[in-house]
Amino acid sequence: MNHTQSNILPSKLPNVGTTIFTVMSKLAQEHKAINLGQGFPDFNASPDIIQLVTKAMQDGYNQYAPMPGTIDLREQIAIKTERMYGYAPNPDTEITVTSGGTEALYAAISAIVSPGDEVIVLEPCYDSYVPAIELNGGIPVYVSLSSDDFSINFSQLQSAITSRTRAIIINTPHNPTGTTLTQKDLQFLAILLRDRNIYLISDEVYEHIIFDGQQHQSVLRHAELRERSFVISSFGKTYHVTGWKLGYCIAPRELSTEFRKVHQYLTFSSFTPLQIALAEYLRNPEPYESLPQFYQQKRDFFVNLMQQTRFSLLPSRGSYFVLASYGHITDESDTDYAIRLTKEIGVATIPLSVFYSNKTDNKLLRFCFAKKEETLERAVERLMKI
Repeated sequence: MNHTQSNILPSKLPNVGTTIFTVMSKLAQEHKAINLGQGFPDFNASPDIIQLVTKAMQDGYNQYAPMPGTIDLREQIAIKTERMYGYAPNPDTEITVTSGGTEALYAAISAIVSPGDEVIVLEPCYDSYVPAIELNGGIPVYVSLSSDDFSINFSQLQSAITSRTRAIIINTPHNPTGTTLTQKDLQFLAILLRDRNIYLISDEVYEHIIFDGQQHQSVLRHAELRERSFVISSFGKTYHVTGWKLGYCIAPRELSTEFRKVHQYLTFSSFTPLQIALAEYLRNPEPYESLPQFYQQKRDFFVNLMQQTRFSLLPSRGSYFVLASYGHITDESDTDYAIRLTKEIGVATIPLSVFYSNKTDNKLLRFCFAKKEETLERAVERLMKI
């Protein structure tokens, strides 16, 4: 076989390399840095849920689960959804269990996006949205969130809508900025989409990590938006088990039907023992209802510690992230500064510019505070040296 230039496989994602999360985590390991970059807890899940998973495996639940998820789990998700948002989705036709929120996002995008369709993405945004759009032949259309408070500029959003707009992706609580959408935001969105054939993909994986007495404004609360939406949740975020990769999507019957067609050929079904365990664990609402208080305590602890450093922290109203401004310290690019902090100070963060298509650099770093108090204390001790 003649290995000429023409034999080189053309990339479907030519702009995608190793993600910054992998790069920074590897750098953190090499330099023995404290990793406040990648978003995962450094503490364990409840022993109760671990015991339930072990029991499920010992009880023989080790074969394929039904494609949409075990019926017990879907029923418990329906009960939880009604308890939280006043809406009871049909477990048979409107709830699909997935291998994490990322799979759910991919399946939702694949279900509705065809070549040439435009999908509006609000930047900064989570890094899986755009590759999923592009792999399905879609065209990402970028609308930047307001630079001062990362709110949605609805006039810019309206201007971005064309006859080819197929969907809009929203995320609340928001990764990476820690902002949240309000009831008024959802009302504006409903007015904007009224009489338009545009779908909504609502990434709500941090739904229970919300602070200061706010009520999470799930799209599921809003009857008009709900009819056109895929709403995505994550057990990994809620129960401190990001490595378990289990989530779910709630969507109307017609949308779920198309979603499941993709899901069944993407993963078919998700890890069975976890589904058995979570169906049981969900019967007790206390673990997810106490999550706002649990993480608000961590946020406040970290924010108070960081007052001893030269960084200026932006408000975090949800998620387990907070942004820190450093422009008054150095004029280095955020990526260069994040790398230098990891190597010289021993604390890994994520530069905000990686969440923008054009690498907008506002001199902001993302810190994850889903860590033990001693981890946060050690990190801030190092950051105080700057």
